[in-house]
Amino acid sequence: QVQLVESGGGLVQPGGSLRLSCAASGTIGTIRSMGWYRQASGKERELVAFITRDGSRNYADSVKGRFTISRDGAANTVVLQMNSLKPEDTAVYYCHATSYVSSYREFWGQGTLVTVSS
Repeated sequence: QVQLVESGGGLVQPGGSLRLSCAASGTIGTIRSMGWYRQASGKERELVAFITRDGSRNYADSVKGRFTISRDGAANTVVLQMNSLKPEDTAVYYCHATSYVSSYREFWGQGTLVTVSS
């Protein structure tokens, strides 16, 4: 089992920045990737960014050039640095991890709200 705890959401003005953190615990040696999804009100959950165990990064087109995902392996933490935030970035952001032992499993954090508004 992998447990994920997010922090860092809040209210920010358009053009501002926020930093989200996700700390993993449990069977962290089985983790293959970690990342972030988001879900805006009335919309489906969508991928924002993820980073694999070998360091490969992927971003949604809507956040490329504005968001950066990084990993602190020693602290088992993934950070999403969000710059140039737009009102359309407003959503609940969920940390996500995949692990593999004999099969793939997914794990989710509880979510943290990001509101971009003036």
